[in-house]
Amino acid sequence: MEQTLLIIIIGLLLLVIILIITFRYKGDTFDALNKLEGGIREDFRINREENARISRDNRTELSNTLKDFTLDEREKFAALRQEQKELTIRTVDQLDKISSKVEEKLGMLNEQAKKDSHLLREAINNTFKSFQETFDKNMQGFSNLQREKFGQLEEKQNKLVESTEKRLEEMRATVDEKLQKTLNERLGQSFELVSKQLESVQKGLGEMQTMATDVGGLKKVLSNVKLRGGIGEVQLAMLLEQILAPTQYDANVRTKKGSADPVEFAIKLPGRSEDENSVVYLPIDAKFPKDTYEQLITAYDRGLPEEIEISTRNLEITIKKMARAIRDKYIDPPYTTDFAIMFLPFESIYAEVIRRSSLVDQLRDEFKITVAGPTTLVAILNSLQMGFRTLSLQKRSSEVWKVLGAVKTEFEKFGGLLQKAKTNLDKASDTVDELLGKRTRAIDRTLRQVEALPAVETNQLLPDIDTIDEE
Repeated sequence: MEQTLLIIIIGLLLLVIILIITFRYKGDTFDALNKLEGGIREDFRINREENARISRDNRTELSNTLKDFTLDEREKFAALRQEQKELTIRTVDQLDKISSKVEEKLGMLNEQAKKDSHLLREAINNTFKSFQETFDKNMQGFSNLQREKFGQLEEKQNKLVESTEKRLEEMRATVDEKLQKTLNERLGQSFELVSKQLESVQKGLGEMQTMATDVGGLKKVLSNVKLRGGIGEVQLAMLLEQILAPTQYDANVRTKKGSADPVEFAIKLPGRSEDENSVVYLPIDAKFPKDTYEQLITAYDRGLPEEIEISTRNLEITIKKMARAIRDKYIDPPYTTDFAIMFLPFESIYAEVIRRSSLVDQLRDEFKITVAGPTTLVAILNSLQMGFRTLSLQKRSSEVWKVLGAVKTEFEKFGGLLQKAKTNLDKASDTVDELLGKRTRAIDRTLRQVEALPAVETNQLLPDIDTIDEE
């Protein structure tokens, strides 16, 4: 291609030279120009043929080159596709291996998670079991202490009863002796002893009243004490059944007039009227803010102050809502007390509430609610039970005095009757002596002249005296 361009350029230069010479030497060189033109044309023809041949050769070479390039590219593309297929197969194999390993790892992780979950459940169960055992031990100790105190009181009462019975037995012994004077002396001694014992009982009643007053103060103090305890509404029912008598509380009772919502339990306190059947209810309702408390525990576990503050605020709001509901549904003076008890079944929840003094003050002052945990409620119920026992002793003491007065009156009458019986017995004895003396001697004198019959005939006519005695 470069040779063709060079030839064309040379031909153009020659043509220019010829034209210049022609313009300078027109006359002499016309023939020479014709020859030169013929030569140039021949050269152009030869050049065209040469160029055509070169072009054909170039096209042929280019075609062959393109064919070779196409074949080469096809081979490269086939090799590349084969390599890509092999790479894909290797990649799939590697992915299968990775998937198998991942599934194996996931299986191992799931198995480990199951083992960890099982261990966690066992740990939780052991914790709850230990908690229950501790609670049972504390309750058992408290119950033993109460039984010991009441056992001492019952022992004193039994001693008093035994002493009274002993004196009464002595009085009956004096009656058997049929000695009126001794009987009166023994009765006087017995009643003197009974009077002293009743004075002791009266002093004991005064001490019980003082104890009831102290227990009332103790109940106010216990609203701010942290204790340990048990769970739920069932536990509340169990505590009431263990400590109070069935007649001292009601379940599912409507304490507020016009309200259709019954309170879970209400303790029956003596009313202010003279009617013994008049009662004032003390409402007790069990509450358990489960969701908010679990959120607070989760926040404590995470150790984030913001979450702890939010969860604490939510717990306070929930406790206030529950207190407001108890106040609006169950408190209705004078048919109920001017306060109610909110029973929290877990000591941990009770501790969370009670350590916030502002919340406790607001519950007590605004909502008239006293918060109690399991052990706190046990102390309150025992205080109330002591009060019930004091009232019962006060009522029974007057009855004891009346009974003893009636016994004294009856014994005075009995002394008179014994005197009359003694007189009648003396008269009967005199009559028997008379029959054994005068009448027997008179019959003997009358029968002296009568001949006695043989024993056989006598037995036939009259039964034997020994036989009569046996019959």
